[in-house]
Amino acid sequence: MIPVTQVMGILNVTPDSFSDGGAYLDGERALAHAREMMAAGAGIIDVGGESTRPGAARVSPEEELARVVPVVSALVAEGATVSVDTMRASVARAALQAGARMINDVSGGLADPDMIPSVADSDADYVVMHWRDHSSRMQSLATYDDVVEEVLAELLAQRDRAVGGGVDPSRIILDPGLGFSKTAEHNWQLLRHLDRFQALGHRLLVGASRKAFLGHLLGGREPHGRDGATAALSFWSALHGVWGVRTHDVAGQSDAITVAMQLLGDGVARVDVAGPIDPTPAGERATRPHRGSADPLRGDSDRSLPPRA
Repeated sequence: MIPVTQVMGILNVTPDSFSDGGAYLDGERALAHAREMMAAGAGIIDVGGESTRPGAARVSPEEELARVVPVVSALVAEGATVSVDTMRASVARAALQAGARMINDVSGGLADPDMIPSVADSDADYVVMHWRDHSSRMQSLATYDDVVEEVLAELLAQRDRAVGGGVDPSRIILDPGLGFSKTAEHNWQLLRHLDRFQALGHRLLVGASRKAFLGHLLGGREPHGRDGATAALSFWSALHGVWGVRTHDVAGQSDAITVAMQLLGDGVARVDVAGPIDPTPAGERATRPHRGSADPLRGDSDRSLPPRA
């Protein structure tokens, strides 16, 4: 059976995130929004207490902890599968103790030397994203001779660093880092070559939701007007066998993935991805992506470590 692409709902408990900054700083509003996302199809809620938009200022560890941990604890108590978007080991450890099951580290272990040992000492899944520097400098580093080859090589180096630090390869999820030290054209090149990232042998997460390169394509449209374009990329990602998409608009992305799964199940092969077609009759398939497996975090974990490029 073809694994169903998972939907990771974004829950920013920040005042300055580019799309919804300040909307969910209040704990009750944050929990209500998380419940709405789960009802709409999110199998994972990704809680973030520090904005990583271009130019964003860092917050103190104490402030990030105060924003994140109470929300994680409350969501876990309600049975949610929780990821935490953080570059800090101290926040990761506290979140894991509160019941989070995934650490989504946009720096892929490069921002905090204690992050990889902290993850290695847990049984959490770990998102390793391609990263070159913090938000204040990252766009000045968007220079490549061949963006696909260089991002692949740098991401593999980050993966190897995590594995060398004791993280089980089966718990690693890779993310090409759309918008992080990339121009709009770099992002499109990476999306056109998702098969290259799939070939690395790890689960793959794509985070394109409402990002500036979509606004640029759509004539300067504001973030909330980019959900349709995001859904097109979620559909594209599902056809490429991507494990998960990270999104603000859960309902729209869930619908796009459901359509992709229907096409795949009716005999349309995934783009550049070998594997059997789901033989389940259409009427018997799940209608929402997060119901495709008992555990939304677990993709195909029976993988050997892929070679260096």
